Amino acid sequence: MKAIILAAGYATRLYPLTENFPKPLLEVGGKTILDHLIEQIKTIADIDGAYVVTNHRFYGHFADWARANRAHTGVETEILDDGTTSNDDRLGAVGDIQFAIKARDIADDVLVLAADNILLFSLQKLVNTFNSNPFSHIAVRHNPDYDDRKRRGNVQLDGDNRVLQFIEKPERPFSEWSASPIYIYPASILPRFKEYVDNGGNPDAPGHFLEWLHACETVYAYDIDGSVLDIGNRESLAKARAFFRSKDS
Repeated sequence: MKAIILAAGYATRLYPLTENFPKPLLEVGGKTILDHLIEQIKTIADIDGAYVVTNHRFYGHFADWARANRAHTGVETEILDDGTTSNDDRLGAVGDIQFAIKARDIADDVLVLAADNILLFSLQKLVNTFNSNPFSHIAVRHNPDYDDRKRRGNVQLDGDNRVLQFIEKPERPFSEWSASPIYIYPASILPRFKEYVDNGGNPDAPGHFLEWLHACETVYAYDIDGSVLDIGNRESLAKARAFFRSKDS
């Protein structure tokens, strides 16, 4: 299994902090946001390689991070430059997944993660669930906040946690299940990314791909046993830092 970590965004909602510096390398809890992800990935025996996909503008920052942490990552990690230089020419999350698959001819199962999330649950349990039921999986959580559900992928599940309906950022959410940008795709699904992009699918949020995929392939949900710190703006960054300070006190 390979891990693809999406880190090519420009984080405009965090300007000026991220105007010239990548959000995943901001400090939270005494380490970078990316370090939190890598610490989990390196404990999963199934994963034998990781690709961090970034943009050309921030490639140097990630390359410096990789050189400084090479002895500590515990998993072979490569930084991929998608060649974009601004929010206007970005490939989008789905575009970057396809970029990584093509650039490194990936033919293994793939764990896809957003580089601006700190996961407060075990990724190993998600991988175990996938191994026992090797179909595409998306992480979900019960979300009673109606307005918040409008800002995320909304999911309807059957009794076996199979995805029956998925809509990215609906105006009228239809269930209390929200998606998190954490996915496992079996190797057999990877050609679907090229098919989706080549046929004009929205390459931006990864949920758009799930909207399309679940209609033609079996997709299951994994109910998160914990929570996710989604670092999207100054407020969520401050909350994440406060969370770790409270743990240390």
